Amino acid sequence: MQHFSLFLYITRHSTHVKVAKSLDFFSCRYRRNLAGNSNFAGMWNSRAILCSLSLLHYLLLLLHLVLPLVSAQGSKTTSWNTLSGSPPLVIARGGFSGIYPDSSDFAYTLAAQTSLANVILWCDVQLTKDREGICIPSIKLENATDIGHISEFKSKTYSVNGVQTSGYFSVDYTLKELLSNVLLTQGDYSRTNRFDGSSCRILTVNDIKREAPNPPGLWLNIQHDAFYAQHNLSMKNFVLTVSRTVNVSYISSPEASFLRSLRAHVNPSKTKLVFRFLEKDKVDPSTNQTYGSLLKNLTSIKTFASGILVPKEYIWPVDPSSLYILPHTSLVSDAHKVGLEVFASDFMNDIPISYNYSYDPVAEYLNFIDNGNFSVDGVLSDFPLTPSEAIDCFAHIGLNAPKKVNTLVISKYGASGDYPPCTNLAYEKAISDGVDVLDCPVQMSKDGIPFCLSSIDLIESTNVAQSSFSRLGKTIPEIKSGNGIFTFDLAWDDIKSLSPLMLNPYSINNLYRNREYNKKGQFLTLSDFLNLTKAHTSTLNVMIIIENAAYLARKQNLSVTDAVIDTLSKSGYDKPGAPKVMIQSTNSSVLLKFKEKAKYELVYKIDEIVGGAVDSAISDIKRFAHSVVVKKASVYPVSELFLITSTKIVSKFKSSNLSVYVETFSNEFVSQAWDFLSDAYVEINTFVQDAEIDGVITDFPKTANRYRRNKCLNLGDKTPLYMEPVAAGGLLQGMDKSLLPPAIAPAPPLTEDEVTEPPLPPLSKISPSSSISGAGAPPPRNAQAKVTVCIFLSTLTLLVASLML
Repeated sequence: MQHFSLFLYITRHSTHVKVAKSLDFFSCRYRRNLAGNSNFAGMWNSRAILCSLSLLHYLLLLLHLVLPLVSAQGSKTTSWNTLSGSPPLVIARGGFSGIYPDSSDFAYTLAAQTSLANVILWCDVQLTKDREGICIPSIKLENATDIGHISEFKSKTYSVNGVQTSGYFSVDYTLKELLSNVLLTQGDYSRTNRFDGSSCRILTVNDIKREAPNPPGLWLNIQHDAFYAQHNLSMKNFVLTVSRTVNVSYISSPEASFLRSLRAHVNPSKTKLVFRFLEKDKVDPSTNQTYGSLLKNLTSIKTFASGILVPKEYIWPVDPSSLYILPHTSLVSDAHKVGLEVFASDFMNDIPISYNYSYDPVAEYLNFIDNGNFSVDGVLSDFPLTPSEAIDCFAHIGLNAPKKVNTLVISKYGASGDYPPCTNLAYEKAISDGVDVLDCPVQMSKDGIPFCLSSIDLIESTNVAQSSFSRLGKTIPEIKSGNGIFTFDLAWDDIKSLSPLMLNPYSINNLYRNREYNKKGQFLTLSDFLNLTKAHTSTLNVMIIIENAAYLARKQNLSVTDAVIDTLSKSGYDKPGAPKVMIQSTNSSVLLKFKEKAKYELVYKIDEIVGGAVDSAISDIKRFAHSVVVKKASVYPVSELFLITSTKIVSKFKSSNLSVYVETFSNEFVSQAWDFLSDAYVEINTFVQDAEIDGVITDFPKTANRYRRNKCLNLGDKTPLYMEPVAAGGLLQGMDKSLLPPAIAPAPPLTEDEVTEPPLPPLSKISPSSSISGAGAPPPRNAQAKVTVCIFLSTLTLLVASLML
């Protein structure tokens, strides 16, 4: 199995291209000395053997060689609603600029490796004082380089499209001056800056010319022709000169007069001109018309361009208040009618997108390329891997396509990424999304009714803090830290009267799930849940999750285990032919009790991050369980969201005939390590193909179900690199040592002492919810705590909870 990391060796074997599994990353630091020599090549550091022809040369070689290997596997025979009928193009804006500094050779190389073979590499062209064209995404160099921190460079103020603008401009410096001192940096501060120390120099368009005469797929974007003309620099002359020797596939500009000036000088079969639309209220300085008005005359645009590049909201507008998409416009079909291709821009994996897409960028791309009505002709993306897999692997298939892998999809409180957890809406959505196993974390009400809720603390997913029950707050350290209002203090009728609330696990990152569904849906008793699942399909299985059983028995006189066993029996789940039942707990004594009663799959949850498990612990687990649940970080340890290495924990459990399920897989990009490229499918694929887990536990089951049906699985040597697992620790190899994330000690292994639990206690003689004062010690790892209760009403906690709604 191949793994992709930043750079790959390319070797010839017969007529095939073979890609090595791993190699050391290149460093561009040696290029600081380039400007000391007029031909720039003589000063290259000799230790950079693999870069001796420049990393960009390697990139272009890779593009040529990979073409036969990474073709659009699933798209060859499919009809597309593009203007040409061919699959849409992927345009990599500044390369893979979502991870590496925009327009760096690292970014271009990663884009070439992990995208469709015909990926188009985008370069925003700026002109230097000596008329060299450089690739930098902003006219203000400080937005993408470290020039602002170098004392010999000074900020100036110029008029840019009629606006006085201060900054560092390429027109004030020669190429030699810039290459001597200035390095590319990550200009988006929400992205990691740990690759800024890789020290890659600014690239010129002529770098491509020198290294490979006919590179495939180059797009030059000319954003400010009028500005450079004010400084006696001609973009037209530069572009025409470069185009004589470099294969420029596309030239775009938001200035109509610039494209008109090129029209008679370029071969449209070789180079296409594309008019770039900006925001509708902005003005094209060459025509003094707003882009909104220019949009009304596509026929006129056709006279000087073969295509248009528009912000994606031109096609699928999004309501700014609700973040729902509005009905699509007719722009694509209107443009196609007059013979214009349509390219959509502003695609990024690491920004909030419409709630219609459930934080899944692939779903967004599919809405632009595979909606049954139209398809754009290409997409401009900072994360070109994702549209590549959308086009090649996920387009033109449905959720009922055959499964290519048998990995189980297990819900996390139903489809709780879309609806309030453990409500009828969340469960019905998970079922329609193709979940295999529907979960119910069983809680107990004061009157002994078992029901499904994500937490024993009602504050976490209901509006109880704003109800008359707010007076019931207390602190029980054995259950959780901080204040809570617990299910066993309210009767079921009272709990039913509460409103469900969305979970927002990434609110600290200002990422919120759909607030439109706050207070929507109904909570279900365990009996209702079982009836719901039984009514849908015989292949839908259930996972019953039981925690805090010892506390409930000892201190609340409630037996959650007996309640579950009784309800399962009454619902017919202990009869032959019934859907499969899985019982999950962190308490071995809970699972032992079920082992005595019925033949269910018993699942032991390891709720701490562990680096493995000692043999005696595994032997003990096999005594009461058939499978285990582990956290993602137990499989791939991380430091500051970078994969450090991989463990053997999955293979060790599986070698003892224990199935391994991993949690929690979410769509939000902040939930994924940087190595997964802000792509939920890359993450799932790595865990499935590399770690070989048996099931994913997810709050977005549609994503996991879509993954296992994609067309790029099980292709053997023809598997495209965007559907290969990542190499753990691969991104670290491209970092400057001073910017590496902190080293972390390996997590300790799970021991037998942490697995073994005392038997469940008998029911208490005291009345439920009796108060026992005193402080309690925190619970041991992966064990049910001894019970101490401290009643404490924290008005501050309740106030904070109410403000978060």
